[in-house]
Amino acid sequence: MSNSQANNNSPDTSQLGDNLINEVGKVLVGQEMMINRLLIGLLTNGHVLLEGLPGLAKTLTVRTLAQAIDTGFSRIQFTPDMLPADVIGTEIFNPKEGTFSIKKGPIFSNLVLADEINRAPAKVQAALLEAMQERQATIGGKTYKMDQPFLVLATQNPIEQEGTYPLPEAQVDRFMMKVKIGYPSKAEEKKVLERMASGKPIATINAVASIEDIFHAREQVNQVFMDDKVQSYLIDLIHATRDPKAAGIHDLDGMIEHGASPRASIWLMLAAKAQAYLQGRNYTTPHDVKTLAPDILRHRISLSYEAEAEGKTTEDIIQKILDTVLVP
Repeated sequence: MSNSQANNNSPDTSQLGDNLINEVGKVLVGQEMMINRLLIGLLTNGHVLLEGLPGLAKTLTVRTLAQAIDTGFSRIQFTPDMLPADVIGTEIFNPKEGTFSIKKGPIFSNLVLADEINRAPAKVQAALLEAMQERQATIGGKTYKMDQPFLVLATQNPIEQEGTYPLPEAQVDRFMMKVKIGYPSKAEEKKVLERMASGKPIATINAVASIEDIFHAREQVNQVFMDDKVQSYLIDLIHATRDPKAAGIHDLDGMIEHGASPRASIWLMLAAKAQAYLQGRNYTTPHDVKTLAPDILRHRISLSYEAEAEGKTTEDIIQKILDTVLVP
């Protein structure tokens, strides 16, 4: 696609994103980055994993965003005693008729909040794999397609916390992004306290977007233009996670056990396009790629024993790559 073609097919507006952000802002203070990443997931059909300590409004944000969209929503509160059937569903025997019927689980919805996903045992976490990747689930030997859109927005506590089970690598790779949620600023926390002290009821959230709006916005995102130079920069970043020495980052030689897969390249491209769309642009920039790279890569890079022995973290590795790879 040429630049002139890109201009002709430019997104009409990013009104959808503005409407959703304003509606969520009735309830939520701050956390603009978290809201932005959830919207990117929504616009690219990519599941999002939010990691942060309890009390940082992860669940509130997802629930409020779901209320602002006229679509199906379900919440699954993960606990250590859950079974896969609690998520996917099960067959129920009808003794009077002598037949079986299917009871679908809460995973059969449009927006699914998987709350504290890492508090459930591995076999329950694995039950989400088929649904997240194939967008279908099998109950009693029969396969059922998920309604569209279908998006899993999951929250988890840091794995150092007691009573958590680390997500299997195959599962965590199904998430487009793993977003780390931090504490609010002093100004934001002051606003939170003022709202709570006012005694006013929490604002009512109205549905300001429909399923058709989401599908239309996704078409607009696909039309966002990415220049070859930006695409080459994106590929350079991904390849630097696989062979940092070839990328000229000798400090990281032997530090990375496994780099990012082509799935990371695809998601990073789509995320950069969605970011441009939300900012009202019809073209991506290297800054879009650089800003979103940590969220796309942090759960797709595994460190070597040497890196862990030196106290390196995945964040350190990604930052070194971003600082070193030349920006066009």
